[in-house]
Amino acid sequence: MNVDHEVGLLVEEIHRLGTKGADGKLRVKFGVLFADDKCANLFEALVGTLKAAKRRKMISYEGELLLQGVHDNVDIILLKD
Repeated sequence: MNVDHEVGLLVEEIHRLGTKGADGKLRVKFGVLFADDKCANLFEALVGTLKAAKRRKMISYEGELLLQGVHDNVDIILLKD
């Protein structure tokens, strides 16, 4: 899969599912992304796509590895469109 394409799809899904925070940036909880049916069908490896987007400084989140259940309330913040 093309990583840039997957990161682009992730940005679209953050726009669809996210809400603006007090700082004006879009954010979505990891649990919301993980539980979403469309995301489940789009991303073969959501965590890997998140890590790739973080390396490209497109998004930010606390920690290195996000796990379902444990990190459901972690905010994923969109830094660039």
